[in-house]
Amino acid sequence: MPRAGPKKTLRYSLDFKRKAVRLTQLPGMQVQTVAKALDIHPFMLSRWRREARDGTLRGVESTASLKMPPLREIKRQFPLVEVIMLTGHATVESAIEGLKIGAFDYLMKPSEIETLVSKVTEAAAKKRQHEEKIMQARLKEITKRRA
Repeated sequence: MPRAGPKKTLRYSLDFKRKAVRLTQLPGMQVQTVAKALDIHPFMLSRWRREARDGTLRGVESTASLKMPPLREIKRQFPLVEVIMLTGHATVESAIEGLKIGAFDYLMKPSEIETLVSKVTEAAAKKRQHEEKIMQARLKEITKRRA
């Protein structure tokens, strides 16, 4: 049974929120599709869309130096989540560190929306592959126990 207690809150940058909203505005894109690909709740994305429309969308401030602890925490708590890092303050060292920690990719701001859509699609496919492998391993284990 899950333990009761405070939930961990992830804070998103204003740039991330804006790009997520822009993805939902592409022809044929639905809120649920974008939310699933970005691994966020559709209600949160809908709220960001409303806030963007109202001019009240806010996010955490970027810092001059790339902070890796949030990436480490995300990968620790949600190992199957594929993280695409977006930064305006890139260095070769920070890119290497982010990729070593487990980032799926590392992109510079500003990033073309087509590039971001492509990376999100690739990351979602990789996550699905991992989930399928886990399910196959579990099924194999269950069938071995029953045999």
